Amino acid sequence: MPLTQTQRPLYEVKANLFKGLAHPFRIRILELLSATPECSVAELQAETGLEASHLSQHLAVLRRHRLVESERRASHVYYRLADPKVAQLLATARELLWAVLATDGDLLRGAQDLPALPEAPR
Repeated sequence: MPLTQTQRPLYEVKANLFKGLAHPFRIRILELLSATPECSVAELQAETGLEASHLSQHLAVLRRHRLVESERRASHVYYRLADPKVAQLLATARELLWAVLATDGDLLRGAQDLPALPEAPR
């Protein structure tokens, strides 16, 4: 059954949300922001090891897809998750990752070395 004119934009928004998540460094940035109320760009750069220009590009994608919000204070910019449900989505994705990797011992051992995620608010 084809999509209706009303349904199509909703599916496009959903697809764009996943495009915003479709890079390992963006996932890492979101995980870092899940662990704290906010992070400065300098803190994110130190944690990810990204060059400032690359970090800026990833943060722009996350902002464009409304996954993060930013606030400038003096000469510093701080980022936070746009919605606590982003942390829940990351936690659910990690649970799915464990289930998918359960059949591949090497990948599962690698996944066990991932940094812990904070408890997502319910």
